[in-house]
Formats: sequence, C-alpha cells, structure tokens
Amino acid sequence: MTNVAPNVAAAKPQATSETKRIILKEIGSKWGKFSQQDLSALKSKDDLITQVAAKYSLDKMQAQRDVDALMKGRSF
Repeated sequence: MTNVAPNVAAAKPQATSETKRIILKEIGSKWGKFSQQDLSALKSKDDLITQVAAKYSLDKMQAQRDVDALMKGRSF
C-alpha cells in the first residue's frame, strides 16, 4: 500500500500540467490575439480576464463571462 501514495502524488502534477496545456490551447483557439508568450505568461483566471478585456476592448464583466464559459469551472 505504501507504493500507491507516491504514484498518485506523482501523477497529480502531470495531470495538472496536462490540464493547463489543454486550457491554454483552448484559449489560443478562442482568442487568436494571444501569442504563445502571452499564453505562457498567464498565471490565473483573473489574469486571463484582465488580458481578454484589454486585448479585445471588452468591459471586465463581459470578459469574465467569456472566460467563465471557456473555463467551465476549471482553474490554472
């Protein structure tokens, strides 16, 4: 049983990394004004909302609705 915990712990960061990669790909597909550098610099959902609002001249509430729709409850 002691071997199970380390394997589970080791798998979790990889799943998180994979999830982030998928999210960043979806962001890039939806909002084409993001460069690869912009995408890799994103640190949080709030950061994404701020960047979407700025790049697309949206008010923050509209950007938040758009980001919420894309994220579907996921986080970075």
